[in-house]
Amino acid sequence: MDKNALSSFLLGLGVGVGLGMLFAPKSGEETRHLIKDKAGEGTDFLKQRSAEMKQTASQWVDKGKEALGRQKEHLADAVDAGKQAYHETVG
Repeated sequence: MDKNALSSFLLGLGVGVGLGMLFAPKSGEETRHLIKDKAGEGTDFLKQRSAEMKQTASQWVDKGKEALGRQKEHLADAVDAGKQAYHETVG
């Protein structure tokens, strides 16, 4: 989820809660309870999404490390081949 989607979600949540308070025929206590529940749902959603994003970022870091390791191996092989070619030529 990018920043725009998160902003849109939070804006929608706020507008929804505001409209709900204006048009809901509930008492103040019921309305406060509803707001508390919705805020809890929003918090749970954000925690879940942040955990998913953290896991995805971790996977990308691991893939990057693997790719870097492969490139190091290829470079080491190329250096070894160059050394061998030099020794065969000079040798």
